[in-house]
Amino acid sequence: MNIERFEIKDILLFTPTKHGDERGFFSETFRADVAAEHGITMPFVQDNHVFSGQKGVLRGLHFQTPPHAQGKLVRCTRGAILDVGVDIRKGSPTFGRHVAVELSAANWRQLWVPPGFAHGYITLQDDCEVIYKVTDYYAPECDRGVAWDDPDIGVDWRLPRSAITLSAKDQKQPRLADVASVFSFDR
Repeated sequence: MNIERFEIKDILLFTPTKHGDERGFFSETFRADVAAEHGITMPFVQDNHVFSGQKGVLRGLHFQTPPHAQGKLVRCTRGAILDVGVDIRKGSPTFGRHVAVELSAANWRQLWVPPGFAHGYITLQDDCEVIYKVTDYYAPECDRGVAWDDPDIGVDWRLPRSAITLSAKDQKQPRLADVASVFSFDR
C-alpha cells in the first residue's frame, strides 16, 4: 500500500496494491496495522455506501462535533469524485485550507480525512458510488457543515455552479468564519 502526505500533514492518501490475473484482482483496501503506522489508531465503527446518479452532485462540506467527531476513509468504487478535506481546527497553521484529490474506481485511491476537518465531494461522472469508513456513529445532534462555496476556502469544484446539485441542507451552510470553534489544533 502506498501512502502519500500533503501540506496538511494529517490528511493522507492511500493507494492499495492490486494483484491481478486472468480471473480479476485482489486488493487489501484497509489494514489497521498500516493505518496505525501513520497515526490512524481510532477504530472504524460504521461503513457508509452512497450512490449518486448524476455528474455534479455535491455532498458537503460536513463534519460532526465532539463528542461524536468523525474521521473518514473515503473511496470511490464506481465513477469518479473530487474529494475535499478542509482544516477547521482553530490555531492550526493550515486553518481554512483544503486538500482536493480525485478518487475513482480506476485510480483506486482513498483519502483519510481526520476529525477536525470538514469533508465533501462532488461527482465528476454519472453513476458514482462512494464507500467510506467512519470512526464514530452518525449523531444528528452533532451534525454540522460549512458552505461548499465559501470564498475564504476557495475549493475549485471543477464544474460551473449551474451544473452542481445540492441538498437543501447544503444550500444553507454557514461560511467557516461564522462557524463556532469546536476543534483546536494541539501539537
